[in-house]
Amino acid sequence: MTTSRARRLRATQTDAERLLWLRLRDRRLNGAKFRRQVPMGPYILDFVCMESKLVIELDGGQHADQTGYDAARTEFLRSQGYRVLRFWNNELLTNEQGVLTSIMNELSGSTSHAQAH
Repeated sequence: MTTSRARRLRATQTDAERLLWLRLRDRRLNGAKFRRQVPMGPYILDFVCMESKLVIELDGGQHADQTGYDAARTEFLRSQGYRVLRFWNNELLTNEQGVLTSIMNELSGSTSHAQAH
């Protein structure tokens, strides 16, 4: 079941997910309300702001081998009206402010397309 898997993922976050959640939770970034590990269709989203229809995905090394899966996931989310930002875990850990700035820019509408790594 997707809901129980989402609960497990919330309990076993990566360091990068934990760090980003500290910055996004409680409307800490531009007042946007984010949720984490949210089931949507066949997927579980890392972070989503429903009001802005913005999904943020943090990818670890395993995603280098999953480009087809990630592309299908992104296409599904776009078909549902969501914008998707993807960041590598190490990108967040080494350039936290740059990642947060990219998210803030997307939330404020100053960029019109999702970024890819």
